[in-house]
Amino acid sequence: MKLHCMILGALLLLPLAGCSSTVKTSAIDLRTFIGCAVREFTFLAKKPGCKALRVTTDACWGRCETWEKPVLEPPYIESYHRVCTYNETKMMTVKLPKCAPDVDPFYTYPVAIRCDCDICSTATTECETA
Repeated sequence: MKLHCMILGALLLLPLAGCSSTVKTSAIDLRTFIGCAVREFTFLAKKPGCKALRVTTDACWGRCETWEKPVLEPPYIESYHRVCTYNETKMMTVKLPKCAPDVDPFYTYPVAIRCDCDICSTATTECETA
């Protein structure tokens, strides 16, 4: 059985292979970076009844160590899987344009302050196993 953690949602978190760092990624080479860092990310904030708004924020991005090895006892595999995920966040709110009169125009989203390689937590991340 393989454990795959996929990070989905308004802020895209990419599970890949390394450990923690709080370095802004503009200062490092993303092609060779191993670890987990805060990176600028742009997404469309949307809700029914309002126009979408392009928002630029900070999100977690990186590659974290992951491995599996066979063992003789059930479940016959030992695994270690970490994903690049939020360690510390703050919440920001924007006002969406041209909302219908009965729709709350405010949209709240997390901003990454610090990111780390950690186990996939369903409190902050959509985790999948296969």
